[in-house]
Amino acid sequence: MSKYSRRWKSPLILLLCAATLAHGKIALGQQPPDKSAKPAKQSNDSSPDVLLQAMQQELDRSKAKLKMDNVPAPYYIEYRLSDIDEYEAEAAFGALRQEQRFHGRSVRVVVRVGDYKQDSYYGPGVGSAAFAPLDNDATALRWQLWLATDEAYKAASQALAQKKAALSQFTADQPFDDFAKATALQSIEPVAKLDFDPKPWKETLEKSTALFRSDPKMESLTAALRFRAVNQYFVNTEGSVTRSGYTVYFVNAAASTQAADGMRLERSPYYGAANLKELPAPEEFQADVAKVIETLRGLRDAPVVDEDYRGPVLFGPDAASDLFFEMVGENVLGNRPKPGESARTTGDYSSNYKGRVLPNFLSVTDDPTMKTFDGKSLIGSYDVDDEGVRAEAVPVIEDGSLVSYLLGREPIRDFPESNGHGRAAPGQPPTPSIGNLIVHSKQSSSPEELKKKLIELCKQDNKPFGYYVETLAGTNPRLLYRVYQDGHQELVRGAAFDELDTRTLRNDLVAVGNDPLVSNRQGAIPSTVISPSILLDELEVKRSDQQNSKLPEYPPPALSSGR
Repeated sequence: MSKYSRRWKSPLILLLCAATLAHGKIALGQQPPDKSAKPAKQSNDSSPDVLLQAMQQELDRSKAKLKMDNVPAPYYIEYRLSDIDEYEAEAAFGALRQEQRFHGRSVRVVVRVGDYKQDSYYGPGVGSAAFAPLDNDATALRWQLWLATDEAYKAASQALAQKKAALSQFTADQPFDDFAKATALQSIEPVAKLDFDPKPWKETLEKSTALFRSDPKMESLTAALRFRAVNQYFVNTEGSVTRSGYTVYFVNAAASTQAADGMRLERSPYYGAANLKELPAPEEFQADVAKVIETLRGLRDAPVVDEDYRGPVLFGPDAASDLFFEMVGENVLGNRPKPGESARTTGDYSSNYKGRVLPNFLSVTDDPTMKTFDGKSLIGSYDVDDEGVRAEAVPVIEDGSLVSYLLGREPIRDFPESNGHGRAAPGQPPTPSIGNLIVHSKQSSSPEELKKKLIELCKQDNKPFGYYVETLAGTNPRLLYRVYQDGHQELVRGAAFDELDTRTLRNDLVAVGNDPLVSNRQGAIPSTVISPSILLDELEVKRSDQQNSKLPEYPPPALSSGR
């Protein structure tokens, strides 16, 4: 069971947000594709090579013919087609309330004018996106690419002028190129496909959510699944041709109730894997939903954190994975700052290159090439990123010091090349993103030893108890326990952490467990964090300032039929 679930966004919404259908005059010299040209194969052939061949043909034609008066010809063009096959279902209170199967395609076209040192990738010049035909009709696809290319070229010429005007305000030259060169890559991977029977999964959702009947104070109980296969097709004028794909299988539950004082209490565990067989069996999932209900019942009766506490706090591996995702994963991304800003990147680690960001016994590596860990599939795995660059294992933190950033093809100071971490949601521009973020330690302890150390620190500080965090919601606890000096634990509610930030991880992290957890994380771009338990010797725990809600004005309907 893993952490709280993020909201799932429909791929249709993502594509609608991304797609900008091209209109306007055709660029001089660039004519529509010849309708009479013989396509490679038509729509009744499911071979994905039809897509790559059509993309390559239109790319070659655009490279040869695309030119407007008084505007330089493009020095670089890329086409990326994303194919999404997705199944979603959701049940609430024992009944299915949503089910849909979605198949969609988008194309994203980038046209760069200028050169690698300074080009048009700025403002309106970051590319054009559109829906793509669902069947493998080469002519239809080429016409869609033609329109998107025309739009992207016009936007690039406008963006280059805007960029030069913006940079003219600064006297210093940019110490890095706009676009990193990359070796041409040919990589054709098998097409990723969903393989499942929806019937038993729908029954699992219904039976699990029917457990709300065991607790009349349960206000919400839902369960949902999202199975997704994404295939990316990529060609560019540097000679790269790639096809890559992945599958992700997620199932989650979400439950909420209220204590007598109106405090809202929630839990939403989820499971994610690249392999359907790794998801819990129906009876296991139902048993875990029953545990969720039991935990919420305990939280309703649990005491509220009213004291001001500053002392040791132990984070279990589930909670620790959240901290490393939010505070390390988000800050080792090599995102270029705005023009004129002196920082190397954005985020808390923007000025920490070669400086200490974690204790010296900790190191962090991002390795997308690793497929499994301890027998579990890693959904953050990939071989080629979404800019056609081979994925690399990157040590970002060594012995506590920041030694590198995760980079796509947009260089930053001191980092002129991509390390294969430019990733994109369908229809969206690529950005530096984590793949498999792995926390390593030179010294580790068992969970039992960490608990003993927590108690020892409490005794040294004359504190009657410390805190153990099992799960988080953001950076605040959902399942929090007081751990007393005799070892017994007490569930509490209504707490919040103060000053839990990157400085806390750097200065107050004193011990690490030998219990690494694989946390496969759902999002527009799948990723994985592998983290053990961690012990902080000092952290402030206080009562949350969140306002309690009003209780329902009248009781729920009877569980039996009738009035």
